[in-house]
Amino acid sequence: MAYTTIDKPSDYFNTVLYTGNGSNGHAITGVGFSPNWVWIKERNSTSSHSVSDTVRGTTKRLNTDLNAAEETLSGVMQSFDSDGFTNGADNGVNENAKTYASWNWKAGGSASSNSNGSITSSVSANTTAGFSIVSYTGSSSNVTVGHGLGVTPKMIIFKNRNSATSWTVYHEILGNAKRLVLNNTGAEESTNQFSFGTSPTSSVFALGGGYGDVNTNGATFIAYCFAEKKGYSKFGSYTGNGNADGTFVYTGMKPSFVMVKTTTDAGYNWVIYDNKRVGFNPDNDTLTANENRAEQTSGFGHIDMVSNGFKIRASTNDTNRNANVFIYMAFAENPFVTSTGIPTTAR
Repeated sequence: MAYTTIDKPSDYFNTVLYTGNGSNGHAITGVGFSPNWVWIKERNSTSSHSVSDTVRGTTKRLNTDLNAAEETLSGVMQSFDSDGFTNGADNGVNENAKTYASWNWKAGGSASSNSNGSITSSVSANTTAGFSIVSYTGSSSNVTVGHGLGVTPKMIIFKNRNSATSWTVYHEILGNAKRLVLNNTGAEESTNQFSFGTSPTSSVFALGGGYGDVNTNGATFIAYCFAEKKGYSKFGSYTGNGNADGTFVYTGMKPSFVMVKTTTDAGYNWVIYDNKRVGFNPDNDTLTANENRAEQTSGFGHIDMVSNGFKIRASTNDTNRNANVFIYMAFAENPFVTSTGIPTTAR
Protein backbone atom coordinates (compact mmCIF):
# COMPACT_ATOMS: atom_id res chain seq x y z
CA MET A 1 0.00 0.00 0.00
CA ALA A 2 1.35 3.43 -0.92
CA TYR A 3 2.54 5.69 1.88
CA THR A 4 0.18 8.45 0.76
CA THR A 5 -2.65 8.95 -1.70
CA ILE A 6 -1.85 12.68 -2.01
CA ASP A 7 1.46 13.42 -3.72
CA LYS A 8 0.71 17.12 -4.23
CA PRO A 9 -0.86 18.55 -1.04
CA SER A 10 -1.13 22.02 -2.60
CA ASP A 11 -3.99 20.64 -4.71
CA TYR A 12 -6.07 20.65 -1.50
CA PHE A 13 -4.50 23.20 0.85
CA ASN A 14 -2.38 26.22 0.04
CA THR A 15 -1.28 29.44 1.71
CA VAL A 16 -1.26 32.51 -0.53
CA LEU A 17 0.10 35.92 0.52
CA TYR A 18 -1.09 39.11 -1.13
CA THR A 19 -1.20 42.89 -0.82
CA GLY A 20 -4.48 44.79 -0.68
CA ASN A 21 -5.41 47.54 -3.14
CA GLY A 22 -8.53 48.96 -1.48
CA SER A 23 -10.72 48.38 -4.53
CA ASN A 24 -13.65 46.14 -5.30
CA GLY A 25 -12.95 43.19 -7.57
CA HIS A 26 -9.44 42.46 -6.29
CA ALA A 27 -8.67 38.99 -7.67
CA ILE A 28 -6.25 36.83 -5.68
CA THR A 29 -4.72 34.06 -7.77
CA GLY A 30 -2.11 31.37 -7.27
CA VAL A 31 -4.12 29.14 -4.96
CA GLY A 32 -3.95 26.34 -7.52
CA PHE A 33 -7.60 25.30 -7.16
CA SER A 34 -11.02 26.76 -6.50
CA PRO A 35 -11.16 27.06 -2.70
CA ASN A 36 -14.22 26.22 -0.63
CA TRP A 37 -12.95 27.59 2.69
CA VAL A 38 -10.86 30.78 2.78
CA TRP A 39 -9.43 32.11 6.05
CA ILE A 40 -7.78 35.55 5.76
CA LYS A 41 -5.75 37.59 8.24
CA GLU A 42 -4.22 41.03 7.77
CA ARG A 43 -0.53 40.67 8.63
CA ASN A 44 0.65 44.23 9.33
CA SER A 45 -2.41 45.62 11.09
CA THR A 46 -5.11 44.62 13.56
CA SER A 47 -8.14 43.69 11.49
CA SER A 48 -10.02 40.61 12.64
CA HIS A 49 -9.66 37.25 10.96
CA SER A 50 -12.12 36.78 8.09
CA VAL A 51 -13.61 33.35 7.32
CA SER A 52 -15.66 32.66 4.18
CA ASP A 53 -16.85 29.44 2.55
CA THR A 54 -18.86 28.27 -0.42
CA VAL A 55 -21.57 26.60 1.68
CA ARG A 56 -22.58 29.85 3.42
CA GLY A 57 -21.90 31.75 0.20
CA THR A 58 -20.19 34.96 -0.85
CA THR A 59 -20.61 38.07 1.31
CA LYS A 60 -20.89 35.95 4.50
CA ARG A 61 -18.14 36.49 7.06
CA LEU A 62 -17.25 35.01 10.43
CA ASN A 63 -14.28 36.04 12.61
CA THR A 64 -12.25 33.44 14.54
CA ASP A 65 -11.11 36.03 17.10
CA LEU A 66 -14.68 37.09 17.92
CA ASN A 67 -17.84 35.38 19.13
CA ALA A 68 -19.86 37.60 16.78
CA ALA A 69 -22.67 36.31 14.61
CA GLU A 70 -22.20 36.02 10.86
CA GLU A 71 -22.07 39.29 8.92
CA THR A 72 -23.35 39.92 5.40
CA LEU A 73 -20.96 42.32 3.68
CA SER A 74 -20.59 42.99 -0.02
CA GLY A 75 -17.03 44.22 0.49
CA VAL A 76 -15.61 40.92 1.72
CA MET A 77 -15.66 37.80 -0.47
CA GLN A 78 -17.19 38.51 -3.85
CA SER A 79 -16.48 35.24 -5.64
CA PHE A 80 -14.66 31.93 -5.35
CA ASP A 81 -12.65 31.53 -8.55
CA SER A 82 -10.92 28.71 -10.42
CA ASP A 83 -7.47 29.69 -9.10
CA GLY A 84 -8.35 31.69 -5.99
CA PHE A 85 -10.95 34.26 -5.00
CA THR A 86 -12.01 37.87 -5.48
CA ASN A 87 -12.32 40.35 -2.62
CA GLY A 88 -14.23 43.57 -2.19
CA ALA A 89 -12.83 46.70 -0.58
CA ASP A 90 -13.35 45.76 3.09
CA ASN A 91 -10.30 46.62 5.21
CA GLY A 92 -10.27 43.18 6.81
CA VAL A 93 -9.40 41.56 3.49
CA ASN A 94 -8.28 44.33 1.13
CA GLU A 95 -7.00 47.54 2.72
CA ASN A 96 -4.73 49.44 0.37
CA ALA A 97 -1.04 48.54 0.75
CA LYS A 98 -1.69 46.15 3.66
CA THR A 99 -0.35 42.61 3.51
CA TYR A 100 -2.49 39.51 4.03
CA ALA A 101 -2.20 35.77 4.54
CA SER A 102 -4.92 33.56 3.10
CA TRP A 103 -5.25 29.90 4.03
CA ASN A 104 -7.25 27.98 1.46
CA TRP A 105 -8.86 24.53 1.64
CA LYS A 106 -10.63 22.51 -1.06
CA ALA A 107 -13.80 20.72 0.01
CA GLY A 108 -16.27 19.18 -2.43
CA GLY A 109 -17.63 22.13 -4.37
CA SER A 110 -21.34 22.77 -4.11
CA ALA A 111 -23.06 21.39 -1.03
CA SER A 112 -25.54 18.53 -1.19
CA SER A 113 -28.14 17.21 1.19
CA ASN A 114 -26.97 14.59 3.71
CA SER A 115 -29.51 12.48 5.60
CA ASN A 116 -27.12 10.21 7.51
CA GLY A 117 -27.95 11.93 10.79
CA SER A 118 -31.18 12.42 12.69
CA ILE A 119 -31.38 15.88 11.12
CA THR A 120 -30.56 16.69 7.51
CA SER A 121 -27.37 18.63 6.85
CA SER A 122 -25.95 20.39 3.80
CA VAL A 123 -22.42 19.12 3.10
CA SER A 124 -19.50 19.92 0.83
CA ALA A 125 -17.10 17.00 1.34
CA ASN A 126 -13.70 16.12 -0.09
CA THR A 127 -13.14 12.52 0.96
CA THR A 128 -9.70 12.39 -0.67
CA ALA A 129 -8.36 15.23 1.49
CA GLY A 130 -10.52 14.49 4.54
CA PHE A 131 -12.26 17.86 4.76
CA SER A 132 -15.93 18.79 4.78
CA ILE A 133 -18.01 21.89 5.42
CA VAL A 134 -21.31 21.11 7.12
CA SER A 135 -24.30 23.43 7.52
CA TYR A 136 -27.23 22.44 9.73
CA THR A 137 -30.11 23.88 11.74
CA GLY A 138 -30.09 23.25 15.47
CA SER A 139 -32.61 21.48 17.65
CA SER A 140 -33.67 21.54 21.29
CA SER A 141 -32.82 17.84 21.61
CA ASN A 142 -29.83 15.55 21.11
CA VAL A 143 -29.12 15.04 17.40
CA THR A 144 -26.70 13.41 14.99
CA VAL A 145 -25.44 15.27 11.91
CA GLY A 146 -23.97 13.76 8.74
CA HIS A 147 -20.50 15.05 7.83
CA GLY A 148 -19.84 13.27 4.52
CA LEU A 149 -16.23 12.21 5.14
CA GLY A 150 -16.72 8.44 5.15
CA VAL A 151 -14.15 8.18 7.96
CA THR A 152 -14.16 9.49 11.52
CA PRO A 153 -13.10 13.15 11.85
CA LYS A 154 -10.23 13.97 14.21
CA MET A 155 -11.14 17.64 14.64
CA ILE A 156 -14.29 19.73 14.15
CA ILE A 157 -14.64 23.52 14.47
CA PHE A 158 -18.22 24.76 15.10
CA LYS A 159 -19.80 28.23 14.96
CA ASN A 160 -23.34 29.47 15.51
CA ARG A 161 -24.06 31.74 12.55
CA ASN A 162 -26.97 33.61 14.12
CA SER A 163 -25.75 34.52 17.60
CA ALA A 164 -22.78 35.90 19.51
CA THR A 165 -21.57 32.54 20.83
CA SER A 166 -18.14 30.95 21.08
CA TRP A 167 -16.36 28.89 18.45
CA THR A 168 -16.31 25.31 19.82
CA VAL A 169 -13.43 22.97 18.92
CA TYR A 170 -13.70 19.20 19.18
CA HIS A 171 -10.35 17.40 18.97
CA GLU A 172 -9.85 13.66 19.31
CA ILE A 173 -7.07 14.21 21.88
CA LEU A 174 -9.53 16.02 24.17
CA GLY A 175 -12.15 13.29 23.86
CA ASN A 176 -15.88 13.69 23.60
CA ALA A 177 -16.50 15.33 27.00
CA LYS A 178 -14.18 18.33 26.60
CA ARG A 179 -13.75 21.23 24.23
CA LEU A 180 -11.55 24.24 23.50
CA VAL A 181 -12.79 27.66 22.39
CA LEU A 182 -11.13 29.08 19.28
CA ASN A 183 -11.83 32.74 20.05
CA ASN A 184 -10.21 32.79 23.50
CA THR A 185 -7.18 31.65 25.48
CA GLY A 186 -8.99 29.26 27.81
CA ALA A 187 -7.82 25.80 28.74
CA GLU A 188 -9.86 22.70 27.93
CA GLU A 189 -13.25 22.64 29.60
CA SER A 190 -15.76 19.92 30.30
CA THR A 191 -18.85 19.94 28.11
CA ASN A 192 -21.97 17.96 27.24
CA GLN A 193 -22.15 19.63 23.83
CA PHE A 194 -21.03 16.45 22.08
CA SER A 195 -24.24 14.63 23.01
CA PHE A 196 -23.18 13.62 26.50
CA GLY A 197 -19.94 11.88 25.62
CA THR A 198 -20.68 10.48 22.17
CA SER A 199 -17.71 10.43 19.79
CA PRO A 200 -18.01 11.14 16.05
CA THR A 201 -18.30 8.16 13.72
CA SER A 202 -17.44 7.64 10.07
CA SER A 203 -20.80 9.11 9.07
CA VAL A 204 -22.05 11.49 11.81
CA PHE A 205 -21.14 13.66 14.76
CA ALA A 206 -23.47 13.86 17.77
CA LEU A 207 -24.56 17.01 19.60
CA GLY A 208 -26.37 17.69 22.83
CA GLY A 209 -29.59 19.67 22.62
CA GLY A 210 -29.98 23.28 23.59
CA TYR A 211 -26.32 24.34 23.50
CA GLY A 212 -26.04 27.75 21.85
CA ASP A 213 -22.50 27.16 20.58
CA VAL A 214 -23.34 23.98 18.62
CA ASN A 215 -27.03 23.09 18.73
CA THR A 216 -29.88 25.33 19.81
CA ASN A 217 -33.36 25.24 18.38
CA GLY A 218 -33.82 27.08 15.08
CA ALA A 219 -30.29 28.50 14.83
CA THR A 220 -28.07 27.78 11.83
CA PHE A 221 -24.56 26.43 12.33
CA ILE A 222 -21.42 25.77 10.30
CA ALA A 223 -18.94 23.00 11.09
CA TYR A 224 -15.51 22.47 9.53
CA CYS A 225 -14.64 18.76 9.79
CA PHE A 226 -11.20 17.21 9.37
CA ALA A 227 -10.18 13.59 8.99
CA GLU A 228 -6.54 12.56 9.03
CA LYS A 229 -4.88 11.56 5.76
CA LYS A 230 -1.42 10.02 5.93
CA GLY A 231 1.20 12.25 4.38
CA TYR A 232 -1.23 15.17 4.04
CA SER A 233 -2.81 16.05 7.41
CA LYS A 234 -2.22 15.27 11.06
CA PHE A 235 -4.16 16.08 14.24
CA GLY A 236 -2.34 15.18 17.43
CA SER A 237 -0.65 16.42 20.57
CA TYR A 238 2.72 17.00 22.23
CA THR A 239 3.94 17.92 25.70
CA GLY A 240 5.93 21.11 26.26
CA ASN A 241 9.28 21.05 28.01
CA GLY A 242 9.80 24.79 28.61
CA ASN A 243 13.15 24.59 26.84
CA ALA A 244 14.42 26.32 23.70
CA ASP A 245 15.38 22.83 22.53
CA GLY A 246 11.73 21.87 22.39
CA THR A 247 9.76 18.80 21.48
CA PHE A 248 9.99 17.24 18.03
CA VAL A 249 6.54 16.31 16.69
CA TYR A 250 6.40 13.57 14.07
CA THR A 251 3.67 14.18 11.46
CA GLY A 252 4.81 11.96 8.59
CA MET A 253 5.04 14.97 6.28
CA LYS A 254 6.77 18.32 5.80
CA PRO A 255 4.21 20.79 7.14
CA SER A 256 2.99 23.85 5.30
CA PHE A 257 0.58 24.92 8.07
CA VAL A 258 0.62 24.25 11.81
CA MET A 259 -1.77 25.58 14.47
CA VAL A 260 -1.13 24.74 18.14
CA LYS A 261 -2.93 25.41 21.43
CA THR A 262 -2.24 24.31 24.99
CA THR A 263 -5.11 22.40 26.58
CA THR A 264 -3.69 22.48 30.12
CA ASP A 265 -3.45 26.08 31.30
CA ALA A 266 -5.52 29.15 30.45
CA GLY A 267 -4.10 32.39 29.11
CA TYR A 268 -2.28 31.18 26.00
CA ASN A 269 -3.02 31.65 22.31
CA TRP A 270 -3.88 29.60 19.26
CA VAL A 271 -0.64 30.08 17.32
CA ILE A 272 -0.51 29.70 13.53
CA TYR A 273 2.57 29.03 11.41
CA ASP A 274 2.80 28.50 7.67
CA ASN A 275 5.54 27.95 5.10
CA LYS A 276 5.15 31.33 3.38
CA ARG A 277 5.71 33.78 6.29
CA VAL A 278 8.86 34.06 6.22
CA GLY A 279 9.09 30.53 5.00
CA PHE A 280 12.45 29.26 6.19
CA ASN A 281 13.71 27.67 9.41
CA PRO A 282 13.72 28.81 12.10
CA ASP A 283 12.16 32.16 11.18
CA ASN A 284 8.52 31.10 10.84
CA ASP A 285 6.47 34.11 11.94
CA THR A 286 3.21 33.80 13.88
CA LEU A 287 -0.41 34.89 13.75
CA THR A 288 -2.93 34.02 16.46
CA ALA A 289 -6.41 32.72 15.62
CA ASN A 290 -7.98 34.17 18.78
CA GLU A 291 -6.59 37.71 18.36
CA ASN A 292 -6.69 40.47 15.79
CA ARG A 293 -3.06 41.39 16.46
CA ALA A 294 -0.63 41.85 13.60
CA GLU A 295 1.92 39.21 12.64
CA GLN A 296 4.61 38.65 15.26
CA THR A 297 8.23 38.03 14.40
CA SER A 298 9.10 37.27 18.05
CA GLY A 299 7.36 36.57 21.34
CA PHE A 300 5.55 33.31 20.58
CA GLY A 301 8.56 31.26 19.55
CA HIS A 302 9.59 29.80 16.25
CA ILE A 303 9.37 26.26 14.97
CA ASP A 304 11.34 24.28 12.43
CA MET A 305 9.26 22.63 9.71
CA VAL A 306 11.22 19.56 8.60
CA SER A 307 10.67 16.64 6.25
CA ASN A 308 8.71 14.51 8.71
CA GLY A 309 7.31 16.96 11.27
CA PHE A 310 8.06 20.10 13.24
CA LYS A 311 10.30 20.98 16.17
CA ILE A 312 9.63 23.63 18.78
CA ARG A 313 12.51 26.12 18.94
CA ALA A 314 11.58 28.36 21.87
CA SER A 315 10.64 28.18 25.55
CA THR A 316 7.63 30.52 25.23
CA ASN A 317 4.42 29.48 26.99
CA ASP A 318 2.14 29.73 23.96
CA THR A 319 3.88 26.82 22.24
CA ASN A 320 6.12 25.17 24.84
CA ARG A 321 4.90 25.73 28.42
CA ASN A 322 6.56 23.12 30.59
CA ALA A 323 4.45 19.99 31.19
CA ASN A 324 1.48 21.40 29.25
CA VAL A 325 -0.28 19.28 26.65
CA PHE A 326 -0.71 20.99 23.27
CA ILE A 327 -3.04 19.93 20.51
CA TYR A 328 -2.21 20.73 16.90
CA MET A 329 -3.59 20.60 13.38
CA ALA A 330 -1.12 20.37 10.50
CA PHE A 331 -1.27 20.21 6.70
CA ALA A 332 1.49 19.18 4.34
CA GLU A 333 3.78 20.90 1.92
CA ASN A 334 5.02 17.44 0.90
CA PRO A 335 4.43 13.91 2.19
CA PHE A 336 7.44 12.34 3.91
CA VAL A 337 7.43 9.73 1.14
CA THR A 338 5.40 10.01 -2.07
CA SER A 339 3.22 7.22 -3.44
CA THR A 340 6.14 6.26 -5.71
CA GLY A 341 8.60 6.02 -2.80
CA ILE A 342 10.40 9.35 -3.25
CA PRO A 343 11.33 10.96 0.11
CA THR A 344 11.02 14.70 0.74
CA THR A 345 13.67 16.93 2.29
CA ALA A 346 13.71 19.60 4.98
CA ARG A 347 13.85 23.27 4.06
